[in-house]
Formats: sequence, structure tokens, C-alpha cells
Amino acid sequence: MGRKGKLDLILENQVIENVAAEGKAITHAHLPGDDPDGPARVIFVEFAVPGDIVDIRVTRKKSNFAEGRIIRIVQPSEKRLEPFCEHFGICGGCKWQPLPYDVQLSAKQRQVYDQLKRIGHLDLPEINPIIPSDKTREYRNKLEFTASCKRWLSSEELSNPECTFSPGLGFHVGQYFDKVLDINHCHLQKEPSNAIRLFVRDWALSHSLPFYDIRENKGLFRNMFVRTTEDGQVMLIICFTEAVPQLFELMDSVLEHFPEVTSLYYVINNKLNDSISDLDCKLYKGSDAIYEKMENLSFRIGPKSFYQTNNAQALKLYRVARDFAKLTGSEVVYDLYTGTGTIAQFVSGMASKVIGIEYVPEAIEDARDNAARNGISNCVFFAGDMKDVLTPEFIREHGRPDVIIVDPPRAGMHPDVVKVILGASPRRIVYVSCNPASQARDLELLCTDYRITEVQPVDMFPHTQHVENVCALELSTL
Repeated sequence: MGRKGKLDLILENQVIENVAAEGKAITHAHLPGDDPDGPARVIFVEFAVPGDIVDIRVTRKKSNFAEGRIIRIVQPSEKRLEPFCEHFGICGGCKWQPLPYDVQLSAKQRQVYDQLKRIGHLDLPEINPIIPSDKTREYRNKLEFTASCKRWLSSEELSNPECTFSPGLGFHVGQYFDKVLDINHCHLQKEPSNAIRLFVRDWALSHSLPFYDIRENKGLFRNMFVRTTEDGQVMLIICFTEAVPQLFELMDSVLEHFPEVTSLYYVINNKLNDSISDLDCKLYKGSDAIYEKMENLSFRIGPKSFYQTNNAQALKLYRVARDFAKLTGSEVVYDLYTGTGTIAQFVSGMASKVIGIEYVPEAIEDARDNAARNGISNCVFFAGDMKDVLTPEFIREHGRPDVIIVDPPRAGMHPDVVKVILGASPRRIVYVSCNPASQARDLELLCTDYRITEVQPVDMFPHTQHVENVCALELSTL
């Protein structure tokens, strides 16, 4: 071990022991100043594989742990795979490429158990084996690409005295809000996603279109979204800061080169963030939506619609939720955080009535449109903040739920929502979560009156640490 100034500690020949939270791996070591007779400190390391022997530069030191990065792989693990993406290690996504898929699944299964036990202190049944994804590449149906006037430069490029900053279109680098890596090929979405992105980037460069400067909040070309369906529909949304003539020239050129684009939108965004949820999406050409099928249902996806980004896994996830609900046909079901009403409609054929609530008004419009198109008459949808809509008065008006299905955002449920659910006392609750940590917190509150009967992890995002988890709860008095 060497030291080269403050927080420039080198740990040599460290054996990576296991995969940990947040997509990192761990080893243990004593750092200068640690009690040599005390327990070794946990060191979190990115891009490492269990069994690797590596040299690590410590980049952060806290009271009981440290973080570091690999500066040399002394001996690679027998499990280590060659990353398939040329952007691995710089792009902020797909950090688990060197891990075999079965190792990824095992780590996610353990993550669900650890978080429900450690955070929620919950009594659990045996957790079902995680459901793997059929596709581990090109599984996403939506990607967002950010334009930057100063693309990320590698250390090799920066060492060249003739190097200059140039624009780029791609993904943010790690946790840096203002660093964008220019992407050549992304393996997450099927074509024509890459071809469209490269064409738009090259057209903007050749026509001297100013790429966005996030620090100065200036420039014209800001970002773009590509949405695709299983049967080949393509939606493209291009975001500018002003409605200049070049924007319309660009869109005409895109349509000329990519006739498969079935829905083309543009958005004018001069805010300080990239979100388009509060902006007007203007249809330029084509259909105002694309449509995805799931079993015998069709779902409308507009430019601002929420829809699960892994179609095949979404179908498996919704089937788990429907099975956990144990519906017989006579139940009143509440689907909270319903989005575009996918779960609500998915269970509607086995329920008497389904009530969906969602914060985003456009999503509720899609939900109502979807229900009408699918010939579903027993679903009703309401828009508004969950803690404001779901009240005891609302339940008295619309009927006490026999089953409640919840699929909240990563932050989980507001405590007021949990209180109303407990007050409603449905016989069963199905909790779908993209964040087992916040799910564990909410379940700890719910389990004052409920017991967990089934737990089913689902892998929606291969090569990442993210995992979906579904829990079934039954009223303790049943």
C-alpha cells in the first residue's frame, strides 16, 4: 500500500469478495489511521467482479467505509466477461457487463432479501427465484439522448495539446449533470434508435446547429427521445430551446431518411431542466401515439406517457401482480399510481370494478383512451396527487377496496397514503416496486395490520443493479 497525498491511497492486490448495493463490489482493508487490530474497513469498488485481484485507488474515505476505483487488474476473476459495449466504464449505464448474467440475478435476489430484512425488519416467506429477462440487450423501448456543446473527453484526448471541445449527443457520464458522452452505439434499444441518433447529431453538426450548454443555459439543440414498439412503430421527440426554421428542416430530413418514424414530435424547452412532463409536445407529422400490445390489450403511448421500458418483462411483472391479487370477479380493486392504466386494465377482466389514480393528467387521458379502445367499461380513472385524491371521503364515495395494487415511484408512498390504505383495510395488497429499499420502509408500516405472503423479484434491467419486486400482503385477521 502506498500513499501519494490526501485521499491518494493505493491498495494493492485486493481480492474482490462480492457484489454489493448500488452496483458496486466490495473488499475489506485497513487504511492508514485504522486500528490494525480492529475489523477491516469495507471498500466499495465500481466495475469489479468477485474473484478479481486488483489494485485500487481510494477516492473517498468515511468513518466506517471507503470507496475506490480499479487502477490495475492484477488477475481477472474466472467469472469476468469482456464488456460488449465500447463505452463501458465511461457511460453511466450497464455497469454490470463484466458479470455473468446468473451472477447478476443472484446479486439482485440477495439485494431484495437484504433490503426487506435489513431496512424493513420484515417477516418474510421464502422469496421466489428472480424472474430473468429473456433479452439482455436491446430490451428497452425508450431512450433519452442529451445534446451538449462540450462532449466528454477521455484522458488521452485531453493530453493532446491540439484537442478542443466539440459537441456530442448521448448519455450523461456517471453522476455528472453537465458531462455528456457522445455515443456511437448503444446496445439497449433496437434499431433504428442508433441510426436516428447518429443522423440527427451529424445533421446538427453539418448545419452548425448550436448544441445546448447546460451551464450557460444557451444553445438550440437540447435533447431527444426515441420510443419503439415490438412491431416496429417509432416515435421521435426532438427538443429545442426555440422554434427556429432549422428545427423544421431537421425534422423534414429525418422523415426523408427514416420513413419508419410513425410519430414525430418537437418540444420547445427553455427551462433549467430537461423534463418535458410540464411542456407542450407538438405533433409535427404522423400519428399522435404509438401502440403496444399485451395479451389481448392495446395500450396507447403518447410522448409523455409512462410505460414500462422492457415490454416482455412488463408482461411477466403484470401477470405476477394479477396472480398475487387472487381475484374471483367480484372484487373492487384500487390501482394506485396507475400510469396509463396498464395494470388496472390487465386485472379488469377478473374484477367487478377497478379504480385507477395517477398524478399525471396526460397519463390518465391515455388510460381512459386505452380502456375505451379495449372495450373495458369497469375501469374509472382519476388524476391528482395521490395523498390528496385517496382520502376516506373518496373511498366512501367509490367503494371500499377488496384489493389494492400499488406501483409507486422510486421514493415510495407518502405516509398519508399508507394511513388511508390501512384505514380502508383491503383483504389483500399487491405492492409493485422499482426500489426495494423504499418498498421495505412502506411494508414495515403496512405490516402493523398485514402479513407478507409472497415475494417475487423480477429483472427488468439486465447489466444494471436495478430490480423490480412484487410483494403480496394479506390482512392479518384473515
